[in-house]
Amino acid sequence: MASNTAVTPETTLSKDEILRYSRHLIMPEVGMEGQLKLKNASVLLVGTGGLGAPAALYLAAAGIGRIGLVDFDVVDYTNLQRQVIHGTKDVGKPKIDSAIETMRDINPFVQLDRHEVALTSENALEILKDYDYVVDGTDNFPTRYLVNDACVLLKKPNVYGSIFRFEGQATIFAYPGGPCYRCLYPEPPPPGLVPSCAEGGVLGILPGIIGLVQATETVKLILGTGTPLVGRLMLYDALGMKFRELKLRRDPDCPVCGDHPTVTKLIDYQQFCGMPHREEEAKPVATTGEIDAVELKAKLDRGDKFTLIDVREPHEFQICRIPGSTLIPLGELPKHLNELDQSASYVMHCKMGGRSAKAVELMRQSGFKNVQNMTGGILAWSDKVDPSVPKY
Repeated sequence: MASNTAVTPETTLSKDEILRYSRHLIMPEVGMEGQLKLKNASVLLVGTGGLGAPAALYLAAAGIGRIGLVDFDVVDYTNLQRQVIHGTKDVGKPKIDSAIETMRDINPFVQLDRHEVALTSENALEILKDYDYVVDGTDNFPTRYLVNDACVLLKKPNVYGSIFRFEGQATIFAYPGGPCYRCLYPEPPPPGLVPSCAEGGVLGILPGIIGLVQATETVKLILGTGTPLVGRLMLYDALGMKFRELKLRRDPDCPVCGDHPTVTKLIDYQQFCGMPHREEEAKPVATTGEIDAVELKAKLDRGDKFTLIDVREPHEFQICRIPGSTLIPLGELPKHLNELDQSASYVMHCKMGGRSAKAVELMRQSGFKNVQNMTGGILAWSDKVDPSVPKY
């Protein structure tokens, strides 16, 4: 396990390092002085997934002296379409182990620190405090707000990126005089309003573009060269192959980085974003409005009278389906409600259970009494009932 001690300032490069970084050294904007800055710098990568993977590869190759990795997930097959630091041989392995193995192969001169934990309000300040820069590769709102607030409190630049389907964005938050994440997004969106990449998908190449922008901005900050993405939000549209830029300004009334901050310590970010804690998610929900995959299979085997409605999108329905299900995408459901019998029984399902829960709520508000949500969606059906159903 790599140590988490700071890198001792170096004043020279070895013969092997000079050869390795020769294409940097012959650039006047980098040179020996700049490469030593990179060698003496420390960067924390929060996440080794879609964004963290390419950023980690190139920051290691660039010669950042010390790189910390925060991740507690394991590699699965769905990661391999975009998380290029991991390979097929790594499926089932902790992502942090796979990432370190690849990075060490790319550059054995880099010190790699392991933080195989979920970043929380209890440990974030302790983990971030010993690094010069933070690269946010997270994919959920609670952790984004947590990383932002910790960076503001510790005065650490936060190199931010996010991706969805064919679009991405990047900027630098918490830079002296610049805005923070809360200046751009003062309040999180309602839970479930913005689908995750697991629900909405993402072009596998997209995180490579955005992750490398993050790596580029990190290197520029360390070298002190160029114009950093401070006060500028870069927007990328892969379908149109267009880059746009929006001006960002620090909000003087921002509760974290404003003139009179009211958030002076880390808070409960799950609660702030209106999301349940992991332990709450794990608890069985005592409600007649839910049914699991095994119970649904039993209903089908008994021949119970009910309608199974799949609220996924048509292209998902083409990937896999539960026999006997009827496709009505969630966005189309409101205009089909008058075609459904309010006295009949219904079970709703989607990929993982989120969209179908919204469908259940919508139907109940419209007067339907006997409607249930299949928890875990078709992924749970594949796990617990029919392994022949593909997972995606």
